[in-house]
Amino acid sequence: MPASFDDLSIGQVENLGVAAVDPEALKTFVSAFTPGWSADRGAPDAMVFAIWARLDAIAATDWPQTKRLGVDALRWMRNPPAGELLRGRMTVMAKDPVGEDKGIVIAQHDLLDEAGRLVFSCLTRSVFTR
Repeated sequence: MPASFDDLSIGQVENLGVAAVDPEALKTFVSAFTPGWSADRGAPDAMVFAIWARLDAIAATDWPQTKRLGVDALRWMRNPPAGELLRGRMTVMAKDPVGEDKGIVIAQHDLLDEAGRLVFSCLTRSVFTR
């Protein structure tokens, strides 16, 4: 990831890392947060979101991002089964400088399964330092 807002370019794609749908975590999540859901149906939407949020949080620790302003346009395409490896990516869609020390970055985030199919997608707005 570039060192500052000014180093980012529209269309730039950043890797968010990979995470598997852990079978034990799936059972625990379903039991705790999605009554009536069967783990045989794959990871419920809330768990898919949580997997993305974890990958995003880990990746963002090295970014010049100072604040997440919003997460919009959430889309769930499928519920990945236990053991499925998910890959996260972020694509810079737009950026707008705000003063001399910061800028707003609009990005699309995707989770893809092992076959490259879209599992989850969302748009984010974040503040980055200049």
